[in-house]
Amino acid sequence: MAIVATVPTAHASRYLQQLCKHWGHKFETAFDAEEGWIGFPMGPILLKADAEALTVRLEPKADADVDRFKQVVAEHLDRFAFREAPLPFDWAEG
Repeated sequence: MAIVATVPTAHASRYLQQLCKHWGHKFETAFDAEEGWIGFPMGPILLKADAEALTVRLEPKADADVDRFKQVVAEHLDRFAFREAPLPFDWAEG
């Protein structure tokens, strides 16, 4: 079961790259200006940026605490987006 949020922001590419660089010190990552992937311990995180939004897709492992997973990702993105935080995360199964 994947969980997806489309977060409206004009700075999606910047936040995608910041998050991947930040977690790249601890976890395997791959990213460019439009897409990113993070091998997070709770499950992979897939990111897509366009001019209007950042799409965040979490693919939690069976034993993952899904609420904590969402919280950790949202808190980190809000730190990078401090000028417009808190960002609206409308999580849905996807």
